[in-house]
Amino acid sequence: MEALVVDAGSKLLKAGAAIPDQSPPMIIPSQMKRMADDGDGSSSAVTVLEDVTLDPIERGFIRDWDAMEDLLRYVVYTGLGWEEGNEGNILFTDPLCTPKAIREQLVQLMFETFNVSGFYASEQAVLSLYAVGRISGCTVDIGHGKIDIAPVLEGAVQHIASKRFELGGTDLTKLFAQELGKSNPSMNLSMSDVEKLKEQYANCAEDEIAYEKTQNCETEKHTLPDGQVISIGRERYSVGEALFQPSILGLEEHGIVEQLVRIISTVSSENHRQLLENTVLCGGTTSMTGFESRFQKEANLCSSAIRPTLVKPPEYMAENVGSYSAWVGGAILAKVVFPQNQHVTKADYDETGPSVVHRKCF
Repeated sequence: MEALVVDAGSKLLKAGAAIPDQSPPMIIPSQMKRMADDGDGSSSAVTVLEDVTLDPIERGFIRDWDAMEDLLRYVVYTGLGWEEGNEGNILFTDPLCTPKAIREQLVQLMFETFNVSGFYASEQAVLSLYAVGRISGCTVDIGHGKIDIAPVLEGAVQHIASKRFELGGTDLTKLFAQELGKSNPSMNLSMSDVEKLKEQYANCAEDEIAYEKTQNCETEKHTLPDGQVISIGRERYSVGEALFQPSILGLEEHGIVEQLVRIISTVSSENHRQLLENTVLCGGTTSMTGFESRFQKEANLCSSAIRPTLVKPPEYMAENVGSYSAWVGGAILAKVVFPQNQHVTKADYDETGPSVVHRKCF
């Protein structure tokens, strides 16, 4: 039985058997809706409370463990076909800067509640590099709830130099909602509507000059499911521009490319070329139309002697592999750690307890 690989993000959970040359068989929302039981025990008495949602994962980290257990139970048993009493091995991807307590609670949940045979966890930055055939480089991971920039040397994240920003796709959705509200003041938009509009329309301008010119861009009309017609103009460019000019969000931060260059400058100079010339974009937000070409253009203009160069995924992989590259890297790693017994076994866990994860998964 193949090991399972789980990459649980704030917006989407990617999971499936460790087969690296395919996309994850299961990609589902992480957000859940609370069910209300009317008390008579029949299935008809259970109703979905549409307005009561649960987010097991916030800004990349597990925050609601009861909801996370329910989500994982659905994934491994219903979605991926594990049988209770015959559980196999499982590998999780770890976001940058995951607190020790979260890693310990996850391994405890896996052995004590799910009775897995073996467990492993590895950092998303390392795994995203594995997905494009690298063991050294730098990942720029723009997810739903955070941006992680992590230099990696010989398969090890350089934590002192790495940086996390509490900014992600969810903040860009809020910006888009504010901008649409200004130009469509009579509209009543839900955040789920705005999220879908962002995915459909958000765009990156070619450069700052092109962004300035979008003040006079044509507007498009979009009909919402409820029949309302909304006008979308410059707002679609503001979403992407905020990553290069965070002042649009009211933040006193450098743009994403400048942040990358500054982070790499804190690493030993002999490694600058290896890191910058193996830059990997990952996370769902990086699939925004025009983002990759804008990133490379800004990189070519930056003041660094060595300029960031993007690594393309292998041709046999899907174009959007960046949105699930950590899962692909996890599938590659699972093919190594479990057959070679480098993982945490049940015997390891019983002997040492949850802290064993720090010794065996690094």
